[in-house]
Amino acid sequence: MSGPPAGLLVVDKPAGWTSHDVVGRVRRLAGTRKVGHAGTLDPMATGVLVLGLGPGTRLLTYLVGCDKSYAATIRLGQSTVTDDAEGDVLERAGARSLDPDALAAAIAALTGAVSQVPSAVSAIKVDGQRAYARVRAGEDVELRAREVVVHRFDVCGPLRPIEAEDGTAVVDLDVEVDVSSGTYVRALARDLGRRLGTGGHLVALRRTRVGAFGLDVAHALADADGAPLDVPSALIPLAAAARAHFPAYDVDDEGVSALRHGRTVAVAGEDPAGPAAAFAPDGSFVAVIEVMGGRARPTVVVPDVP
Repeated sequence: MSGPPAGLLVVDKPAGWTSHDVVGRVRRLAGTRKVGHAGTLDPMATGVLVLGLGPGTRLLTYLVGCDKSYAATIRLGQSTVTDDAEGDVLERAGARSLDPDALAAAIAALTGAVSQVPSAVSAIKVDGQRAYARVRAGEDVELRAREVVVHRFDVCGPLRPIEAEDGTAVVDLDVEVDVSSGTYVRALARDLGRRLGTGGHLVALRRTRVGAFGLDVAHALADADGAPLDVPSALIPLAAAARAHFPAYDVDDEGVSALRHGRTVAVAGEDPAGPAAAFAPDGSFVAVIEVMGGRARPTVVVPDVP
């Protein structure tokens, strides 16, 4: 790849790293400051973190709102300050066994359209300050409920009754969820425990998909021998990334010129439900477009790169 790096990079984030840590490492590996990400992962979480490099950062705003998939382990019998294993334990109700019917009913109640109160230790801003900063300063923070959608909430494998480090009898269960943007899996764990009267929190979380991008296209920051990721070879080119994410519309050379100058053009096909992408005759990505009544209006024009 010649010139500055441009495209999307899907990283398999390691545990213990912040999303900002990953951005910093990729900036150094790619030799560019123009790197951003499409939605954070907690330090304890692993998995899919989508980065944009160069003009690829212009696509990130459209990826932040994508549905996401996770594999997680929920511990029932304890609740914590942070709703995950990194916080201090608040309550130890214990859970030696679970009624399968009660568990199924609780999961069903947390599936579909759900009014969810985000975890207090989160990056949501309250009066201009992050909620987690207020909590760490000793404040009691109550966030407003938000409407989210849990498309799928499945238990995978048998329940595992174990003894926690403090001696509390707890039950771990592995789950897979598909959720809308803005859903806190930590809050799902908390609310599942509340519905069962035992308390609950998250002990492991792995993001497996963001929109069209899953673990199958994710790269580790270093290989088994410690060699750093070759960022240029791992990049998804802008055109391929746009075709994976948006409905595609092809325009002729005259249409390319019009879109690059901010003018609307006629396109064939039905109007999409949301943003789409326009492509030149040579297959290059031209712009993110809005299509209404068979006419496309550019909302983000990208440089002339593959």
